[in-house]
Amino acid sequence: MITGPGLLFVVSGPSGAGKDTLVEALREQLPRLRYSVSATTREPRAGEHDGEHYFFLTREAFEARRAHDGFLEWREYNGNLYGTPRDFVERTLAEGYDLIMKPEVNGALAIKAAFPDAVLIFLVPDRFSHLRERLLARRTETNEEIARRLEIAREEMRFIRSFDYLVINEQGNSQNAVRDLSAVLHAERFRIHRFGDESLGTIEQS
Repeated sequence: MITGPGLLFVVSGPSGAGKDTLVEALREQLPRLRYSVSATTREPRAGEHDGEHYFFLTREAFEARRAHDGFLEWREYNGNLYGTPRDFVERTLAEGYDLIMKPEVNGALAIKAAFPDAVLIFLVPDRFSHLRERLLARRTETNEEIARRLEIAREEMRFIRSFDYLVINEQGNSQNAVRDLSAVLHAERFRIHRFGDESLGTIEQS
């Protein structure tokens, strides 16, 4: 009964909040939910594959695409460029699929400006100290890089009120956060204005 373009869900929050893990778990529950792969100029981490985790581009290739308005938003974060490919997002939504992405906070706000109907979800741990523990557990960054990420995280927390929903990823209970994310997606899908006049008329006359 619900027709029209898909919905855009934007999950953001400080580095180490658990975005990757929770979004992947949510996608396993909702196989028709598409994932928006971002582009980046940073080097791949162990186990990451081009086109699956990110589109890994050289800085020159990224800047050339940016010059042709190829990104919905782009930003420089910790010395690397990140962007959301415009063509993939627009095509997926037009086909009627819901789409989820997990940009940094500034990117999420830029996407909201480009797509006012986007649903913004801010993800945080139950304690700020858990961010450092999770970043250390990755073993992918130096102590200086982790300190910089924590500094950025403090700045990002100031934007919580610009988001639509807050989801808390409690240490050791990530399944609860996945449940809450799923609840947001389902609730947004069944808002009255998502139904067309024909569908509502059928309900009213039944």
